Amino acid sequence: MFPKINPTQTKAWKKLKAHYLTHGSIHMNELFENDTNRFEKFSFEFEDFLFDFSKNIITEKTMELLMELAEECQLSEAISAMFNGENINETEDRAVLHTALRNFSNEPVLVNGENITPLVEHERNRIKAICEEIHSEKWTGFTGKKIKTIVNIGVGGSDLGAAMVTEALQPFWEEDMKPLFISNIDGANLLEALEEIDFEETLFIVASKTFTTQETMTNATTIKELFLEECHEESFIENHFIAITGNKEAANKFGIPDENIFEIWDWVCGRFSLWGSMGISIALTIGYEQFEELLKGANAVDKHFKNEKLEKSIPVIMGMLSIWYINFFNANSEAVLPYYHHLSKFKAYLQQGAMESNGKSTDRNGSPINYQTGVVIWGEVGTNGQHSFHQLLHQGTQFIPCDFIIPINSQNGLQDHQDKLLSNAFAQTEALMKGRTHSKNEIPFKIFEGNKPTNSILVKELTPYNLGSLLAVYEHKIFVQGIIWNIFSFDQWGVELGKELASDKLVAIKKHKQAKAFDGSTNGLLNKVEEWRV
Repeated sequence: MFPKINPTQTKAWKKLKAHYLTHGSIHMNELFENDTNRFEKFSFEFEDFLFDFSKNIITEKTMELLMELAEECQLSEAISAMFNGENINETEDRAVLHTALRNFSNEPVLVNGENITPLVEHERNRIKAICEEIHSEKWTGFTGKKIKTIVNIGVGGSDLGAAMVTEALQPFWEEDMKPLFISNIDGANLLEALEEIDFEETLFIVASKTFTTQETMTNATTIKELFLEECHEESFIENHFIAITGNKEAANKFGIPDENIFEIWDWVCGRFSLWGSMGISIALTIGYEQFEELLKGANAVDKHFKNEKLEKSIPVIMGMLSIWYINFFNANSEAVLPYYHHLSKFKAYLQQGAMESNGKSTDRNGSPINYQTGVVIWGEVGTNGQHSFHQLLHQGTQFIPCDFIIPINSQNGLQDHQDKLLSNAFAQTEALMKGRTHSKNEIPFKIFEGNKPTNSILVKELTPYNLGSLLAVYEHKIFVQGIIWNIFSFDQWGVELGKELASDKLVAIKKHKQAKAFDGSTNGLLNKVEEWRV
């Protein structure tokens, strides 16, 4: 049985509240002064990663109590339930097995009694095959030209993961391959992409689990109409369109043949789906071998998360530190700060992963929650953030824990730039911890207390393998948070109401009549549309 424990009713939670009262105001400067081995105690190496959490407002007792909380909330049992294929997404009666998409062990993974491993391997081989066909020019456009542009048409989980990974791995792109992403229903997104493509050299990927998502199908339909205006032949769709969906019938109706339809299963949550067919745009951009490296890096962290003791597990520690700050220090947000230019989309990916997963106010027992869940994720790459919002991190009144993601080596070859980038990253974590104290000659406006917690995640180099590991760490951190908060992390019922209410607003806009059917504000907004419409 999946655990359904109210964390606030556990012994460990009560101990942590008392511990916070006595230790919550202790300064990290003091902790480092009193313990010369603090870094060794609160840092771990894992393959090409160093995870340093020594700059946190914690003692060994703090970590002991946080692990007690994890044990009382049956985190280990929950981890086993996920990997064993239990239907832990109970509100949708589904398993949660994106981890199976990156499992190369050939061991059976059962979902409702069915071994899904052969299904995963079959689909992975199909991804490999399309990469080989396109890169070798066996698959060409309708005029025989090489496919050089990959356009992913999707939104949310069908867009953010693939867009983030292809951006992050730009140094590994295949020669002459360029990925583009159309997600926004705002026509400007589509038109910008069209300016960069030649229909004869472009493969369009229509990515929608249901093949009914309004944004995706509107964009795909417009693209299809424009394509047919160019080539004048319906049969050429098979050269230029593939689908990733669980609704093959709808994809067929759109005009995409069976052999061009790749599968996504209901046990794969959309926002964690880049590891399977939703990652075809990644595989085509960086090559199948590199795509497989991405998967294997994530799988290494899956094994770490599944098998390591809680107190030695990096995702567990990250998740429990987040609980410590959100539920006891009343932190409302966390800043994620990658010191790597190509991780510019990383925060957007994490925003969906964390905020769509854990933005819940009903617990797993169906009861209203009276403690804080979820956290706002935000941030910026490199030194850009230092010249915009770091002022608030240092001297503002809000308490904001930060993650610094720091690849040591860069592929750009500009060592002086990299050295200065690294020096800035390390300086920021030190400044956030130390602050600036009062002195005789110091004006008060230069004073700040420091004691702002940070995690430093050092990566030897951001290869596909290491990026896979990094993403899996954050995925499992989100899982840990959800278990402790006693919420279902893998549904997203909160987004459905807006979709439902949009349909009758669209009807009102299309009718060109005065709106009267809604609340006063909505009627006024709709009527202004009619008045100002060009």
